[in-house]
Amino acid sequence: MTTLLDRIIDAHGGATRWAEASTISATRHFGGALWGLKQVPGVAEEGRFTVDLRRQRSSLEQFGAPDLRTEFTGNHVSIIRSTPDGDEIVEELAEPRASFDGHVLETPWSKLQLAYFTGYAMWTYNTEPWSFTFPGVEVEETGSWTEPSGESWDRLQVTYPDSIATHSTTQTLYADVDGVLRRRDYEVNVAGGSPAVEYMTGQSWFDGLLLPTDRKIFVRDEEGHALPEPLIVSIAIEDVVVG
Repeated sequence: MTTLLDRIIDAHGGATRWAEASTISATRHFGGALWGLKQVPGVAEEGRFTVDLRRQRSSLEQFGAPDLRTEFTGNHVSIIRSTPDGDEIVEELAEPRASFDGHVLETPWSKLQLAYFTGYAMWTYNTEPWSFTFPGVEVEETGSWTEPSGESWDRLQVTYPDSIATHSTTQTLYADVDGVLRRRDYEVNVAGGSPAVEYMTGQSWFDGLLLPTDRKIFVRDEEGHALPEPLIVSIAIEDVVVG
């Protein structure tokens, strides 16, 4: 019998195509209230990004300046300047997760903390569903859910190992009747464990892979529904290149 994970992977291009690809890069456009709340507006919102489909690594270009980019590898993050003589490290932080201890939703972020958050978030979002097959990742089908619109979606609980940096250890993904991912529930542990709902729309094909081009993230209430206001984060991507 075909599992829900099999259906999801097939719907997004199939295991063979995902295994062939090594990177995804695109132009990003971030919006929403989070950047101002964390006192880092205008730093990460526009520019190219690249995620690695073989290991946890990502980079955001134009990180506050045209010659700056981030490098994220799970337990290390850095901000790098490109110069005529080569790259130079502006700032770096090992074990960045520990720097968020004691944070709540309103706690300001440093640029390195922003680089860590955006690095793991863009990796999490743009490597799925392939990352669900990585070593140590566990999945469990947890039944169906009916959206306020009346649509019925199947839920897949994904539990990540400590070796993968992401929002929270356990997250719930929702797939429609065709196996296409439409929603994610998680807690933002680097912001005091704030409960969140992410909706994925604008699914489009890029060189054999199906990716959502628009994401909107809201606060999740106790009944599991998204509060319509405020919009916490919006993410739009374009000019997608599969490497």
